[in-house]
Amino acid sequence: MSVSPSAFDLAYDELRARWPESTEEHDIATPYGPTRVHVYGPADGRPLVLLPGGMATGLVWFANATALGRRYRVHAVDLVGDAGRTERRGTPLRNADDLNTWLDALLDGIGAADVHLCGHSYGAWIAAGYALHAPERVARLALIDPTQVFSGFRPGYLLRALPTLVRPTEDRVRSFLAWETGAARPDEVWQRLYALAHTVPDRKLITGGRPRVADLRMPVLVLLAEHSRTHRTHRVADRARRALPQAEVAVLPGATHHSLPLTTPEQLNDRLADFLD
Repeated sequence: MSVSPSAFDLAYDELRARWPESTEEHDIATPYGPTRVHVYGPADGRPLVLLPGGMATGLVWFANATALGRRYRVHAVDLVGDAGRTERRGTPLRNADDLNTWLDALLDGIGAADVHLCGHSYGAWIAAGYALHAPERVARLALIDPTQVFSGFRPGYLLRALPTLVRPTEDRVRSFLAWETGAARPDEVWQRLYALAHTVPDRKLITGGRPRVADLRMPVLVLLAEHSRTHRTHRVADRARRALPQAEVAVLPGATHHSLPLTTPEQLNDRLADFLD
C-alpha cells in the first residue's frame, strides 16, 4: 500500500523545484546513513560545500545556487540528524566528533581532497569545528551569522524560541519567524518547510562547546546579519576580529538571522564570491 507524502515532504518537493533545472540529487554513503546533497554547477568546478542552519535543509540555498554555481560545484547538504532527506542509520550519532567523521565521509564521497566550506547558523558551528578537525581539507571557510561560535544566544531569543522547541507547531514556528525576520519576509514556501521541519519526529541535533577559532589558519570570512536577534551583532563582530585578526568580518545591511541566506541573496552571493575568488 502506498503512503501519502507528509506536509513536510510536499513543501520539500515544492522548494526543490526552485533550484536550477540541471541540479542533481546525490545520496552519499556515510557511517551514519546516506546524506542527501543537492549538486549544481560545472562538473570541473571547485567544490563549495554549503551547510544550512538547523531545520532549514540544504534547499535553503536555492536563491544562492545559480550565482554561486557559475563559478563552483555547489554541494548543498541536508544535515545528518536533522529534517530532510538525509537518513540516519548505522553508527549512532552522539557528539561533535561524529559530525566530523560524517563530514570526512561526505567529502570522500563527493571525491574532494579539499573544499571551500560555508555554513549558516548551526551549520557554521559545524563548519568551524570541522575546519579545526581537518584543516587540510578546508581551503577557505565562510561563517554566515554563526551561532555558538563567537558568542552564545541572547536570552530573549531563547525565550521566544522555547515554545517552538518544547511543543512545536507550524503556527508557533511561523510566529517566531515573523518576530525574528520582521520586514525581511523570507520566501513563503521555505517558511512553511522550516515550520514543518520542527514537527518531524526523531530529529537529533548535536550540540557542544564553542570551537577554538583562534586556531584556524585558513582564510576565514565572517558575515553577520545587521538585525540578527540571536546575538548582538556588533559584539560578535568585535569578538570575531579579536579572535581572528586575519579574517574578513562584515555586516550584511538589513539582514536578520533567519532571513539568511535566501532573502536579498545578491549581497551575500557577491561577498562570498569575492572572498572565494
